[in-house]
Amino acid sequence: MKDVKLTLIGGPTVLIEIGGLRLLTDPTFDLPGGEYITGPVTLKKQKGPALSIKEIGNIDAVLLSHEQHGDNLDILGRELLKSIKVVYTTPQSASNLGSNALGLATWQSASLQAPNGKKLKITATPARHGPAGIEPMAGDVTGFILQWENENEDAIYVSGDTVWYEGVAEIAGKFKVDYAILNMGAAQLEAVGPIELTMNANGAVETAKSFAKAKIIPAHYDGWAHWTEHREAIDKVFKAANLIDRLVWLEPGVTKLV
Repeated sequence: MKDVKLTLIGGPTVLIEIGGLRLLTDPTFDLPGGEYITGPVTLKKQKGPALSIKEIGNIDAVLLSHEQHGDNLDILGRELLKSIKVVYTTPQSASNLGSNALGLATWQSASLQAPNGKKLKITATPARHGPAGIEPMAGDVTGFILQWENENEDAIYVSGDTVWYEGVAEIAGKFKVDYAILNMGAAQLEAVGPIELTMNANGAVETAKSFAKAKIIPAHYDGWAHWTEHREAIDKVFKAANLIDRLVWLEPGVTKLV
């Protein structure tokens, strides 16, 4: 996929610009210091966004992996959704949001008309927010594949909050992925126990091996207290696997043509 511009806003929030469309992943715009309570779990935000909602400007659609956790949709992010024409998310999350939310079951697709005259196909992909059996606790999550309709070219993969597991490998068997935006950080929470709830660096390496030509773009590895792996740890693992040249780091607030 050509002429893709990416801007890391912070946490899981990335602005994707393609074909005249401006898409935003998991909106988080609150200032640092906030706490977000879900049952026994408290999430603590340590860093604010690199750009404000006003500075970002018009958004055509939001790719929301799930709405139930504050580190993927915070207070200002939830307010932003009200002004967005369409929010692609899970059926579970869509039922909890407004009428502009479109729930996509796994492998279900929708189309979005782009200013360049093409249609962007958005396909929901498997995601699991932790080890097998975590679903009743974590709730449903989704990733996304973005590709132009009726064109045999590479796609963009947006992982959402998921660990590496067979569902992610299945995506590689169905799509040619050029860029993989991975929510990483190996999240752990004391209230849940010593398990990882998002992809660790080893899982990202396995993803890179499965998506053999894809550039790996880390997101959601910094800015919250529950991350256990940051940039240095991710670099170290990719160097050990001789895949460091596949990593593309985004500097917060800086747009990069990838």
